[in-house]
Amino acid sequence: MITLNEIFRQYGAAYRARYGERMLPSHRAAMAAIEACRTEALAGHVYSCPTCATTRYSYHSCKNRHCPRCQQDTTQAWLARQQDLLLGVPYFLLTFTLPPALRDLARTHQRQLYMLLFRASAAAKEQLGHDPGFLGGQIGMLGVLQTWTRDLRFEEHVH
Repeated sequence: MITLNEIFRQYGAAYRARYGERMLPSHRAAMAAIEACRTEALAGHVYSCPTCATTRYSYHSCKNRHCPRCQQDTTQAWLARQQDLLLGVPYFLLTFTLPPALRDLARTHQRQLYMLLFRASAAAKEQLGHDPGFLGGQIGMLGVLQTWTRDLRFEEHVH
C-alpha cells in the first residue's frame, strides 16, 4: 500500500509549484515533515545483531500531528479510551459537508468557517434531538473535523 509520505515525495514538489502561493505556511510545514518522515533526511539509528550479523537501519519519525504513520498508535489509544466512555445506548453518525462553493474561502479563513460549520451542525442536531417526532429529548454530541477523504480529496466535513 502506498503511504502519504510516498505520495508527497513523488508529487509534492509539483503540487507546491502549482499551489504553493495559496497554501498556508502550516500546510507547507506539515507536508515537508511528512515527506521527510522515516527517511535519511531525519537521520536514525543502525541496529546490528552480533549473532547473525544482520544490520537494520531505523530512521526517525517526524512526529507531526498530521502524519498518519506517526500518529497511528496515538490514534488507536485515543479510540480505545473513547470506547471505554460509551454508554449502552444507540449511537448515530451524522456528516455535515461544507459545500464546494465555500471550500476556497475555508482554506483562507479556516478558523472562522470551521467554527461556523461546527456551530451550524451542532444547532441542527440539537433541533432534531428536541423534536418529539424524532427523539424528543436532549442529545450529547461529539464533533470531529475531517478535511480529507479516504482517496485524499480535499473536502471539509464534520462528523
